[in-house]
Amino acid sequence: MKSDNVRKGMQQGPHRSLFNALGHTEEEMNKPLVGIVSSYNEIVPGHMNLDKIVDAVKLGVAMAGGTPVVFPAIAVCDGIAMGHEGMKYSLATRELIADSTESMALAHQFDALVMVPNCDKNVPGLLMAAARVNVPTVFVSGGPMLAGRVKGEKRSLSSMFEAIGAFSAGTMTEEEVTEFENKVCPTCGSCSGMYTANSMNCLTEAIGMGLKGNGTIPAVYSERIKLAKHAGMKVMELYEKNIRPRDILTEKAFMNALTVDMALGCSTNSMLHLPAIAHEAGVKLTLDLANEVSEKTPNLCHLAPAGYTYMEDLNEAGGVYAVMNELNKKGLLYTDLITATGKTVGENIDGCVNKDPDTIRPIDNPYSETGGLAALKGNLAPNGSIVKRSAVCDEMLVHEGPARVFDCEEDAIAAIKGGKIVPGDVVVIRYEGPKGGPGMREMLNPTSAIAGMGLGESVALITDGRFSGASRGASIGHVSPEAAVGGPIALVKEGDIIKININENTLDMIVSEEELEERRKAWIPREPKITTGYLRRYSKMVTSGDRGAVLDF
Repeated sequence: MKSDNVRKGMQQGPHRSLFNALGHTEEEMNKPLVGIVSSYNEIVPGHMNLDKIVDAVKLGVAMAGGTPVVFPAIAVCDGIAMGHEGMKYSLATRELIADSTESMALAHQFDALVMVPNCDKNVPGLLMAAARVNVPTVFVSGGPMLAGRVKGEKRSLSSMFEAIGAFSAGTMTEEEVTEFENKVCPTCGSCSGMYTANSMNCLTEAIGMGLKGNGTIPAVYSERIKLAKHAGMKVMELYEKNIRPRDILTEKAFMNALTVDMALGCSTNSMLHLPAIAHEAGVKLTLDLANEVSEKTPNLCHLAPAGYTYMEDLNEAGGVYAVMNELNKKGLLYTDLITATGKTVGENIDGCVNKDPDTIRPIDNPYSETGGLAALKGNLAPNGSIVKRSAVCDEMLVHEGPARVFDCEEDAIAAIKGGKIVPGDVVVIRYEGPKGGPGMREMLNPTSAIAGMGLGESVALITDGRFSGASRGASIGHVSPEAAVGGPIALVKEGDIIKININENTLDMIVSEEELEERRKAWIPREPKITTGYLRRYSKMVTSGDRGAVLDF
């Protein structure tokens, strides 16, 4: 056992005395030491139930012959952090989560790990740590929130943000907004649409690190507690079989994850996190590869914000495995890969039928023949950008219009809500990238304002920042290189014509190369926005969005 390094032999006498101080019995010290990484806190709605999940995992580990030991991981609520300086910290916490979990796991020589995340950055952060530490590991999340109901219709957090835009446009009263406030988030759990948290939790199943239902069983269902117990038991099986994360997180497993991502219509943030996780596993995953997968993968789901179905509906329809079974009908998955269930992908999805063709379209009747995400390139984004194609209306798949340029999110929001953005405009928000932000803030406020103001079918938004999974419309993020390093987005001028063609994966400004070169010579780098603390260090080390915003030492 790896934990023998801290529990066996004469030289480990001092170590054992400290385990004695913890109240560990001799029997416990002779069993595998299993770390349970708990993301529980009292500020994130998706995490307020994780104490119960952790208790269930501990019971499962103990029942299967292990010694469970809990230690913490941080998590930020992106919704609460949205629209102010707090959002600069959200993406940056992914690296803190990975680093601190690696530190705890290796410092204490755990034999196996069960990761208990739920929300946006701690799912990928813990997947990154799992790849680094490489001891048998299972993921079990806290589960999604149930959808709210307003006037008999299902609603979610994105509806709330759009309600604010509608209020600004004068189409919703204060009393109606208050009703949304009180009803759209009715339970604990990760917000109820196919936003980033639920995207990443679903992808733990697709990539083979989570058990069946991990992405979709609602947080308030007792089935979630059973799942946690099984995760605790399953990690002991993986320990006995010596199945480790890098046995699971292979190049083909990432291809499966990309394929399921495209079929589900996951958040654009998945194209930050999957490359970062792949990087830790020694696999290279590029935006070009994403387009290759998208070209052959039909989009089968339109969960909120792309449509009117929610995570609870996906769960009832058969969940991620049912989606995978549909994809497998056309041979789109690698089915011989080992997973954290101890079985192969093919064995996992065998017999998992689609119970609701309105929630999961059959493979021969997809929403589109291509996937939910698209990577766009051109003279505005030479290294790429990303858009949630499945959440873009047909009218905006091809768009050309004048640039309305803003050097921060706040200025753009003021212009949108002030009625200064008109149909046909292309809103450009720059200096919000990984370095320039720093921290690559999510832009749910401006995208929701555009939708709420009734401009979702006529205005596009482009940024070197990123979008919440709750964003919809022609919202193109991760523009690389970013403005802070002199990328072409820094050279855009008010009124330049921007041409978007999502069907052809292109993003260009109609400006001659000679003119761009003159602008490039005149461009002056900005002084950093933050000069102290963690974000200053982060901004010096972080890479561009097309590389997953990983740190480069």
